[in-house]
Amino acid sequence: MATILETRDLVKSFAGYRAIDGVSLSVETGAIHAIIGPNGAGKTTFFNLLSGFVAPSSGTIALDGRPIAGLAPHRIARLGVVRSFQINSIFTHLSVLDNVKVSLEAKTELPGRFWLPGKATARLDARARELLADVGLDRERDLLAAQLSYGRKRALELAISLAQDPHVLLLDEPTAGMGNEDVGRISQLIGRVRTGRTIVLVEHNLSVVADLSDRITVLQRGRVLVEGTYAQVRDDARVVDAYLGGGGGAHA
Repeated sequence: MATILETRDLVKSFAGYRAIDGVSLSVETGAIHAIIGPNGAGKTTFFNLLSGFVAPSSGTIALDGRPIAGLAPHRIARLGVVRSFQINSIFTHLSVLDNVKVSLEAKTELPGRFWLPGKATARLDARARELLADVGLDRERDLLAAQLSYGRKRALELAISLAQDPHVLLLDEPTAGMGNEDVGRISQLIGRVRTGRTIVLVEHNLSVVADLSDRITVLQRGRVLVEGTYAQVRDDARVVDAYLGGGGGAHA
């Protein structure tokens, strides 16, 4: 399969400390590619590099062969790499429907206008409802986002991300802080919305990784330790040692 997102010899240093140390990674179009590793492995820094929230010290990042390293986050998002954060990033005082409409507006000529009558955004209602239906939230569309449960807020955040029509969706710990029931729902939801999209997933829950991922990269101390299928990674002695030995903790 074709490669849609690629890094080569990627390095990010902070005051002489290499949080990312020469990471080369290729993500295939249409795949779910998981990034896992013990605490301190560099997963969050790697996502920050991919989404433009920090610039690399050296190395390259390419989307469909186009260099994107060092571009501002909004430019990377407009090129099709959209990130969902570990902490909810929704407008709690707006309705569920309006949260998705705000995201849809960002891809139109509307955001540049200071004031807009309701009818100006009414044309976005149908698409917003389609996205809410995709994540199982259409019935809750008129609720304030603050009224949703934690798991449903994460589903709303996914709808907001999908409204940007991403080529690559970066999901940062999508099941963090959830009980088993919500974990199952979000995992199934990601599996449903993957059609026609590429997903890069940082996730601590290895059962979710096992269920969803086509390929897994294990980071340790900012470097690629192992890459392969879940079965290959699970059975690699280096991975066992990283999680249970001296790798810095037992969480991905």
